[in-house]
Amino acid sequence: MFQQDQEIFNILLETISEGVVIVDSHQHIMEVNKSAKATFGYTKKELIGKELSLLIPLNYHNTHSKYFDEFIKKGKRRKMGEASDVFAIKKDGTIFSVEVELNPFKIYNKTYVMALIKDVSEKKEIEKNLMLRTKALQSANNGIVITDALQPDNPIIYYNVAFKELTGYSDEEILNHNCRFLQGNNRDQKQLKKLREAIKKGESCQARLCNYKKDGTMFWNDLYVFPIINDKGVVTNFIGIQNDVTLRVKAEEERLHLASIFDKSLNEIYVFDSKTLKFTNVNYGAQKNIGFSLEELKHMTPLDIKPNKNLVKFRKAINVLLKDNVGKIEFESVFTRRNGTTYPVEVHLQLSNLGDKEVFVAIILDITERKNYTTELENKVEERTHQLKKALNKEKELNELKTNFLLLVSHEFKTPLSAILTSSELLSKYQQEAHKEKRIKHIKTIIDKVHFLNNIINDFLSVEKLETGKVNYRFNTFKLSKVVNEAVYDANMLLKEGQQIKYPENIDDLSVYQDEKNIQLILSNLLYNAIKYSPEGSIIDLQIKQDETNTTVAIKDQGIGIPEKDQKHIFERYFRAQNVLNTQGTGIGLNIVKSHLENLGGSIYFKSKEHKGTTFVITFPNTAKQ
Repeated sequence: MFQQDQEIFNILLETISEGVVIVDSHQHIMEVNKSAKATFGYTKKELIGKELSLLIPLNYHNTHSKYFDEFIKKGKRRKMGEASDVFAIKKDGTIFSVEVELNPFKIYNKTYVMALIKDVSEKKEIEKNLMLRTKALQSANNGIVITDALQPDNPIIYYNVAFKELTGYSDEEILNHNCRFLQGNNRDQKQLKKLREAIKKGESCQARLCNYKKDGTMFWNDLYVFPIINDKGVVTNFIGIQNDVTLRVKAEEERLHLASIFDKSLNEIYVFDSKTLKFTNVNYGAQKNIGFSLEELKHMTPLDIKPNKNLVKFRKAINVLLKDNVGKIEFESVFTRRNGTTYPVEVHLQLSNLGDKEVFVAIILDITERKNYTTELENKVEERTHQLKKALNKEKELNELKTNFLLLVSHEFKTPLSAILTSSELLSKYQQEAHKEKRIKHIKTIIDKVHFLNNIINDFLSVEKLETGKVNYRFNTFKLSKVVNEAVYDANMLLKEGQQIKYPENIDDLSVYQDEKNIQLILSNLLYNAIKYSPEGSIIDLQIKQDETNTTVAIKDQGIGIPEKDQKHIFERYFRAQNVLNTQGTGIGLNIVKSHLENLGGSIYFKSKEHKGTTFVITFPNTAKQ
């Protein structure tokens, strides 16, 4: 029957954009259009005469037959997929969401069904994502609003449940209104000006605002505002995320108030751990009177400021608070200041909690006047002043001695040390065969030690120049390969058995305008460290890259690495990591490297893992700024 008027029929089928599948009352496919073939991936020949179940996922076959029979009986047009999900299956096995419109019709007393099939998998996925995002927004604890930046006055077009609960306003009072209703009459806040300017420019902003609920209750709100920009670069919306930080602000105010009371108290207040007895906090009044800084006191206990130290007696006294459920104990004692002077005190001691840790809080009253020590105290103050001046003068003398010592070392010892080095190198040429191995071994030892002493002298001289600002940088244009060759040549003399330095590739054409001497000093220092802290047979990898503005050098070793707890101190002068304390060194090399690099406009950082190795990376400009 479908052969009759086929041309007209085909034209009608192909004008329909949806996939068309026509089946008879026994679910045999009688006709399909081009869209259906494309949707399911079959040819027309593969579909005609086949059962409709070919296009339906297997787990839906039983229910589908039942629904189809009922549909044929009713004989009414029906849409599927709007209220519930309907799925189809392609030739390659892909299952996808569809919307289906079923249209029954009769020809020559036979019933057929025309199914208009539309692939809505992408639409369903979009709806699913939108639903998930909407649920996420609605379930968020933070208040969220979305405004329409294209409408006048930027009104709210969406808000979540948390926003409504936080503010107490009704739907009518929120929707289509600007957020300013939250500020009430308090609209001169500094942070509001910042927020308005950001919105005007279409930028993100973070501000802490004083807002008001509908019942007039004030609350502090951390507001984060983000613009939504369309593909034409136009800001269409703003998203505002609110976080009620009222409790945090009040807690901070209370904390600052208590901290102010603690620090400004005329009494001395000490807090120390109940187990270790080490001070955890000491107020400013106590620091000023006792003469120790807070950092120094954190390494001390109450016994360190008592002239007659007796741990057993002290423990016995404070155990009353720990064991006998006594609220506070009071006693008199004597404290020793940093300068050695003493003063009588009255101690009010009680047990408290700091988080999950028990601490003692001691409020100290200086009772010197009560003890009629006024005259003695004045003398002690005068003595203390004299001692401080004496200490200051002594420190100046020590600084002068250090300067003279460094100058003496550089001028009086550097030349003979260089001569020793030269003689040691020449000595290796005059070998007696019987003692050759021992001679070479001792010669290398002498050379290593001389290099070590020479480097120490250079390091101390660099420190002195950096401290006094006497470093004169001399800039010139030079090939990087020149300083690399010299640094590597010197470093090769210190290599351990089997160690190798992997030379960088393609650096012959690289030049910089920098201080040649100090760039070589920096490279040498880093190479020496890599050799010193790496085992025999390891490789030190030297890499160099250069772009239009900067040169970057990476020195990677396979050594002992730097312990994580020491890494933050590694550039501090005289600091040495725990795992190298038994290795020769001064702890000033990296400090010198960092200081020179910063003076030259460069920087340094490192990555290290203990027992795995360390990589130091330095960067400096190709052209120095004089």
